[in-house]
Amino acid sequence: MDVSDVPAVPEWLPAHLRDDGIESLYPPQAEAVEAGVTEGESLVASIPTASGKTLVAQLAMFAAVNRGGKALYIVPLRALASEKRDEFAAFEQYGLSVGVSTGNYDSDGEWLAEKDVIVATSEKVDSLVRNGAPWIDQLDCVVADEVHLVDDRNRGPTLEVTLAKLRGRNPDLQVVALSATIGNADELADWLDAALVDSTWRPIELRKGVHYGQALHFDDGTQEELRVKSSEKPTAAVVRDTLADDGSTLVFVNSRRNAEAAAARLATVTSRQLDGDEMAALADVAADIREVSDTETSDDLADAVEKGAAFHHAGLASEHRALVEDAFRDRLVKCVCATPTLAAGVNTPSRRVVVRDWRRYSGEAGGMEPLSVLEVHQMMGRAGRPGLDPYGEALLLASSHDELDELFERYVWADPEPVRSKLAAEPAMRTHLLATIASGFADSRETLVEFLQQTLYATQTHESGRLETVMDDMLDYLRVNDFVEETDSGRLKATGLGHTVSRLYLDPMSAATVIDGLRAADDPSALGLYHLVARTPDMYQLYLRSGEREEYTMEAYEREDELPGSAPSEFEESRFDDWLSALKTARLLEDWADETDEDRITDRYGVGPGDIRGKVDTAEWLLGAAESLAAELDLGSATAVREAKKRVEYGVREELIDLAGVRGVGRKRARRLFAAGIQTRSELRNAEKSVVLAALRGREKTAETVLENAGHQDPSMEGVTPDPDAAPDDVDDDTETDPQTGSEDDQSSLGDF
Repeated sequence: MDVSDVPAVPEWLPAHLRDDGIESLYPPQAEAVEAGVTEGESLVASIPTASGKTLVAQLAMFAAVNRGGKALYIVPLRALASEKRDEFAAFEQYGLSVGVSTGNYDSDGEWLAEKDVIVATSEKVDSLVRNGAPWIDQLDCVVADEVHLVDDRNRGPTLEVTLAKLRGRNPDLQVVALSATIGNADELADWLDAALVDSTWRPIELRKGVHYGQALHFDDGTQEELRVKSSEKPTAAVVRDTLADDGSTLVFVNSRRNAEAAAARLATVTSRQLDGDEMAALADVAADIREVSDTETSDDLADAVEKGAAFHHAGLASEHRALVEDAFRDRLVKCVCATPTLAAGVNTPSRRVVVRDWRRYSGEAGGMEPLSVLEVHQMMGRAGRPGLDPYGEALLLASSHDELDELFERYVWADPEPVRSKLAAEPAMRTHLLATIASGFADSRETLVEFLQQTLYATQTHESGRLETVMDDMLDYLRVNDFVEETDSGRLKATGLGHTVSRLYLDPMSAATVIDGLRAADDPSALGLYHLVARTPDMYQLYLRSGEREEYTMEAYEREDELPGSAPSEFEESRFDDWLSALKTARLLEDWADETDEDRITDRYGVGPGDIRGKVDTAEWLLGAAESLAAELDLGSATAVREAKKRVEYGVREELIDLAGVRGVGRKRARRLFAAGIQTRSELRNAEKSVVLAALRGREKTAETVLENAGHQDPSMEGVTPDPDAAPDDVDDDTETDPQTGSEDDQSSLGDF
């Protein structure tokens, strides 16, 4: 189908597509248009990666805007939201306005009302519905990217309930659901009352296979020689062979440590293929990586990148991941060793994909278990870059003939598992029940049942009454904790407290834990508050490494008076270990707020810089919620909570809170300024410029920016020389004693590795 034949889209779109080299639609895209996607018809598109799903979404959204409507693009990850925002920004030249919203869960996002296309995570959309964003009712088209994630036990229920609510609010809403791998796409299409495009077409060939011995064995029955030298691992042989044909390789492994170790080894392979220009460009990328954080992880990543390899996992800072992804897309980095986080929709295709590890540790299974077919196919779909690669190859590695046969049966020839709703899990149910009542979607048991009947779970379950049983149990929990009450007429309504909990986007159990803790402590310490929020279901705790139980048991007793609530008995092993894990998490937050250097924290707790940022962000959000709850209940701890929140937000001790709040200052610069005698925002606003310049180590641009943000009348540093008496000693290091190194175990189970 020629792009000029697509109906109902803006008149500028065909010319724009032609300028991008798109003269005609791919077959799956043409099928979507024939199914009415540009004319307001709902659609489930299950088509391979690189086959043009994003253009299907754009056609639907821009056609909706062309009709005078508004479109919403839902993504599972914040990184994807930024990526899509950058993609859609190209259309702003035609008058299209695009907005992105991912954080601040207690906002109604009023500013988004003026936008034509809104990009947001499913959690953010859910929070906007809870907070009564009026423009939600004006939506004409909603795109759900990576819709197979309704199967995810953490993110899935939110996406599922959000789609059900949006359809309930807008009966004529067009829903376009996209995925590369859905085993039961027809079921999702039935649930969404949508047409189905289920295609295996790709713009370039994807060959799937297994490397065994000295050969590649492909799904079409062919074989090709790929010899492994006597000193080589199979993965290194594949990378070497791919580089010989000017291709890139994406290697999937099962843990952070394995990703880092594999990247270090494969860097010796990639470094041999770099020319002078590439080495110079990679040196610049490595320097940028080292600037992100002063940690061993940052240094290790930079060392690998200088040689043309990299690792990628959730323990990296977001800036680390972005630098790696950009360098890989620019073909500077030749090989990336990643955990499955990189398979979740981020645009990082490569010539070859190697699924090195097809088993990973599962706490539930108590050992290693195979990855799902869906996950492996998501990884394999990254192979082949249209316009850059003549083909794509996705390979598993076998160490025996029996394993070769098993991998073909288990993954290469297998269909992905059907997507199954996880809504009936108790944490999801209690959270979404409260939100459904608080936002007015239901006001009785009967209307709750009616709403839940619109979910995917209701269409899939064969257990009679299962949904209602879980619902009734969770309703009882909400009543007991005063989040929901029944009126004299028998109606259900959220209490004032329930409305606050829903608006703050808290799990009701987190709210109950925080409320109990705040009531038990009139003047809680910072550690006590960090421990309190670390005990909630909304905080993913650090686990106890080998030998740490005794250490944290002693600390729990030594600091018992600081910890709100009653500690469980040591004989209640599971509950007591959870209490200690929360204490370990709280100690990390306390170290951060005491200005302990980042590299010491990563070493002490076995985490990466991304984990620190994740814990800090979560604690900041939960403490903000705790402050709101304290005010709602008129508790005297609100001031202590606010101070603990600010300290963890800025990573500073109490005396630096005011100074660190100036944009551009941060924890280390605040300490240098304080050491130079500038202790408050007001003092910074009126400070001698020579003192500020000296405290900031002679960096004129930085000093000008800081003074401008502080409100200084004349921030210019022209002609200013640093005051030698104000030059700081090395105050970057904190005053903590050397960290306890503990065991070498890392925190590979910190959320999605």
